[in-house]
Amino acid sequence: MSQLSVIQQELDNPTDGIHLHATRKHIHATWALTFSSAPELYFQPESVEEVQKIIRLAHQCRRRVVVVGSGHSPSHLTCTSHWLVNLDKLNAILETDGESKVVRVQAGIRLRDLCAELDKRDLDMANLGSINEQSMAGVISTGTHGSSLRHGLVSENVLGFKIVIADGSIQECSATSNNELFRAGLISLGALGIIVEVTYQAVPNFRLHWQQTIDSDRKLFSQWSTDFWAQREFIRVWWLPHTRRAVTWSADRTEEPNSELPYSYFDGALGYYLYHNLLYVGHWIPRILPWVEWFMFGIQYSFKNGTTTSAVQPSRKALLLNCLYSQYVNEWALPLSKGPEALRRLSTWLNNLSPDDPDYMEHGIPFSSKGIYIHAPLEVRVTNSVPATPEAANSRPFLDASVADGPTLYLNATLYRPYHTDPACRQRYYEAFEYLMNDLGGRPHWAKNFLSDKAAIENMYGEDLERWRRVREEVDPEGMFVGPWHREKVVDGPPLPLEETLEEGVIRRDSTGARRVIGWVRG
Repeated sequence: MSQLSVIQQELDNPTDGIHLHATRKHIHATWALTFSSAPELYFQPESVEEVQKIIRLAHQCRRRVVVVGSGHSPSHLTCTSHWLVNLDKLNAILETDGESKVVRVQAGIRLRDLCAELDKRDLDMANLGSINEQSMAGVISTGTHGSSLRHGLVSENVLGFKIVIADGSIQECSATSNNELFRAGLISLGALGIIVEVTYQAVPNFRLHWQQTIDSDRKLFSQWSTDFWAQREFIRVWWLPHTRRAVTWSADRTEEPNSELPYSYFDGALGYYLYHNLLYVGHWIPRILPWVEWFMFGIQYSFKNGTTTSAVQPSRKALLLNCLYSQYVNEWALPLSKGPEALRRLSTWLNNLSPDDPDYMEHGIPFSSKGIYIHAPLEVRVTNSVPATPEAANSRPFLDASVADGPTLYLNATLYRPYHTDPACRQRYYEAFEYLMNDLGGRPHWAKNFLSDKAAIENMYGEDLERWRRVREEVDPEGMFVGPWHREKVVDGPPLPLEETLEEGVIRRDSTGARRVIGWVRG
């Protein structure tokens, strides 16, 4: 029986009674519409047994399998011309232990839904990133983090998970059981299998009293120390590079009642569309972008340095941000102590500061900044993934980008794509940004649009990457879960058996929204 006949028979009349929920006409796109692809089949399984069947059938039919959640990662990591699996229908809370506050969930549940369900049980997630649209499996697989020196990655509260590997079997793992697979799977990049169930340590429901202050970035640099970043449980900064200002947001737990900020029309549609259209004008006339930064963030946060606002909100709301528009994102982790140097060197390069400027620092970036005007803000966040105990060290992901022996700074260089137009400065800006990050000992966030190739990644991770590769090869020896992105960034060696007979097409949207093939990868 031909491969197409096998697929069609199982779709129309399953031989084992397990129905496949699949469609042939699906266009997958990242949330930012930076990349898209047309998979041969798009699955939304409703049971773990269906996931197992998809994998067994893929092996029989020589197809690759890619898993996608919200598609918030703006790279082509989730693009495929083979089979795409979305876990949105595996979204139930399976068990809650009220005493230990441990919950067991299906891995496709979105964080927004998980937080809502936890709230009904007087529980919360201990830490969140900037958004809650991701699936639990996606958060685990890409190393999502928040901003707090009292927390590491969001997955640090994952106690264990179940994963369906390439032979269709279910593997259970935790820090104490099947530990190598656990540490590899905590940042799996979708290359080990399909995570179907997660055991998570929740915490009692809590509110945050937060305040934010806008001031000069010079004041931020002068205060910069571990103490500044540890002053409250959660803290993050938005750096405004052209106007050389910064907004500091910090929050602690409180028993105070909720207290929202007064509603502002500018925080709604007015501000959203005004900024979007000004960014679009800036696409054609880039030199106005410093003025746009001054105007928009002055209206939102105040033109006067030292202005402070505050509110009290549930943590699941207070920690979130509006991502606004389609965007490229290039985020790197580096030692926290390198922060002032990183920002001052980048400011010197971007703003062409003279040596007599108090914030001048020789940037050493071998690219011209002529004509480079960027979007604001740069997001500045912190984590602490240093294991507190030997037991905690057994839970550290092999591919954790965070610093292993000290607090970590994450710098996020976002470039918006107003009305899906690509900024002309992207290539040179990101080359310069990555040169600086590499010079300071940084490592890229896996889910973002970084330029570094496999050779650079090997130098950054060394033996940890080799250990991850060994686990990956054990659970997927034929490369069912390996795609073009993995070949570019992390998977080494000769073509895997499955790849010898397969080609993979990756499609990207151009500035007009039309799809075009950007490359074919043959094993």
